[in-house]
Amino acid sequence: MITLKNDFLTVQINEKGAELTSVIDNDEHFEYMWQGNKETWNRHAPVLFPIVGRLQDDSYEDENQHYHMTQHGFARDYDFVVESQTDSKVVLSLADSAETRKIYPFEFKLTMMFELDDHALMVSNTVANQSARELLFSIGNHPGFNVPMANSTTDFADYNLMFSPKKVYKTIPLVGPFSDLTNPGELELKRPLPLTHNLFEHDAQILKLDGEETTVMLSTTANDHGVALTVQNAPYLGIWSTYPTEGAFVCIEPWWGIADTVNANGQLAHKADIRKLAIGQEETFTYQISYF
Repeated sequence: MITLKNDFLTVQINEKGAELTSVIDNDEHFEYMWQGNKETWNRHAPVLFPIVGRLQDDSYEDENQHYHMTQHGFARDYDFVVESQTDSKVVLSLADSAETRKIYPFEFKLTMMFELDDHALMVSNTVANQSARELLFSIGNHPGFNVPMANSTTDFADYNLMFSPKKVYKTIPLVGPFSDLTNPGELELKRPLPLTHNLFEHDAQILKLDGEETTVMLSTTANDHGVALTVQNAPYLGIWSTYPTEGAFVCIEPWWGIADTVNANGQLAHKADIRKLAIGQEETFTYQISYF
């Protein structure tokens, strides 16, 4: 386990999956991050690569070859290598292997950077194409936060989500685990959105951001503590918790990709919002979490 620390926060990151597992307030010694529970959700903040969401039949075709891949891809289950580390910053990487190429026939390098800056954690995902062909991929992040947090006597329903910009957002409904891009909905987010478990009756709330810088603040009027996640260039943002089993957490998820559509044809090159990276190129995707 990797530990980063400054005057305000102590952060832990697991080499397995380059997963952020803990963020503790140094003064009041409370935990911001969901600590996992097999009865609800046993992860913390997985990295979603090389797909976001689920594929039809958990499979796809690429260059006339058939491959099997489960929800959110494989990066979250592999050990990353620590490339560099200081007290407040770590860089980890995952490269393709003979094992990964059996399910994803590309040569790549995925680099994760975590850096503390006062009360904020900066996170970047960099995908490099090391193949002799165009790289097809999606990527996303899935951090889960304790609700309630701060050793509080508050309840899940005492919290709300506040969005900036304040506006009516287009939403992408899910039919089972699959995206229905042809029937977008709307969510009024000019005012704070109260947290209820029923909000997730049909799985995640998926907001269409179209790359606009967006901040989501999770907080309560009962105390001064919460988190604010800002993402600069994501097409989508997922908000999720478990239902009908009620988990004491909520995930705020920047996505550069989305689950297969209800009418997907199984071709990876045709997948909704698949990203295409030229030979020898790399692309970086960032977000920040402020803790207060």
